[in-house]
Amino acid sequence: MGSTRLPGKVLRPINGRPLLGHVLDRAACLKRPATTVVATTVNPLDDLIARFCTERRTEVFRGNEANVLDRYHKCATAYGFDHIVRLTADNPFADIGELDRLIELHLDREADFSHSFSVLPIGVGAEIFRFGALEESARCSTEPHHFEHVDEYMLEHPERFKTAQLDAVAAKRFPQARLTVDDEVDYRRACFIAEQAGGRVTTEQAIALCSQFA
Repeated sequence: MGSTRLPGKVLRPINGRPLLGHVLDRAACLKRPATTVVATTVNPLDDLIARFCTERRTEVFRGNEANVLDRYHKCATAYGFDHIVRLTADNPFADIGELDRLIELHLDREADFSHSFSVLPIGVGAEIFRFGALEESARCSTEPHHFEHVDEYMLEHPERFKTAQLDAVAAKRFPQARLTVDDEVDYRRACFIAEQAGGRVTTEQAIALCSQFA
């Protein structure tokens, strides 16, 4: 809720539903059984997020606001997760079909770190960590930027982690398309896409509508 570029963005309405609600609804469509946890902060501003999760009967974990890596590690430890799928709360159009494929790839390859960011539109991809990789990152990270994000240490040390990258279908390979919500323009674009698409927005629809937004 404390975003400086777009205050309160995770609960801003997009076509009648809070942004975070879009993320949770999509996560609920995963083929494999999964426990969904909203890992928010202890900042009093985020009491609204905790209340929203309670009303939806969604698990919520609260941790350090500045040290996101620590928050993820402690959340994963508390829930005993072996693998962690990361979906950020500012991405209302995550492609769950591609995420299902990413999960299969991650498990088949026995990877430490898997992602689909570089092939899908910005805000559509996801990443997965093995708990051991997350734990090593939390233990070995030293630079300030390592703690501001979850994956920085893994990205900087590919020799230490077995990595897998999803190869998306051609119709979805538009990494230049911006489908995340980081500022006011992004928010207006997301509202336009959701309103024009009507129901559940597919990645192909979002790409097409993104190009129409002005």
